[in-house]
Amino acid sequence: MADKYLNSMLADHENILLITRQHWIVLLQYIFAELILSFGIILVVALVFILFPPASILFSLLLLLLIFPFISMLRDVFKWTSHKYVVTNRRVIQIFGVFNKNVTDSSLEKVNDIKMDQSFLGRLFDYGDVEILTASELGINRFNMIGDPIRFKTVMLNAKMKMENHDDDFHTPNQAQPDIPTLLEQLSSLRQHGILTEAEYEQKKTELLSKM
Repeated sequence: MADKYLNSMLADHENILLITRQHWIVLLQYIFAELILSFGIILVVALVFILFPPASILFSLLLLLLIFPFISMLRDVFKWTSHKYVVTNRRVIQIFGVFNKNVTDSSLEKVNDIKMDQSFLGRLFDYGDVEILTASELGINRFNMIGDPIRFKTVMLNAKMKMENHDDDFHTPNQAQPDIPTLLEQLSSLRQHGILTEAEYEQKKTELLSKM
């Protein structure tokens, strides 16, 4: 479900098609050190619990030390969660930052090409890099290690094609409607001058009347 901040940035008639983040492996890289530190502290606490009375000051201090890696881990989780890649029916939006938000967007109509890189591990775990080449001042937007990159690219391409087709339909002028009365007068004139037979005149007349 989209958050309020993201919804506040949407224009009229702009709809969210896809929201994705960097792969969970990125989150694991963020919190790996904290996990190792927490495991080490827990191991030391277990040894202290076995070798010394549970009420010892050392035991309590070691437990308090768990607060620091936990807070750091929580910060990394918020950082990973707040980094979003959003595809709407008009643009691609990149949002990152927990409190101070940094937003970059690329209009789909300015997207010239989309490049996707997936390593063997990327195909195995379903992550990859997506590079968007645009005609804007930014030139290139690169999204590193996003989850399900194939779906991200497909949704973006479909949205771009749909928008372009809609624009073509909007700018295509309506075909001029035939002036049926004028055409009937022309047919009558052709019949009077012997260019059309009576049967041909009646046939063409019926065809024109059916279009009214």
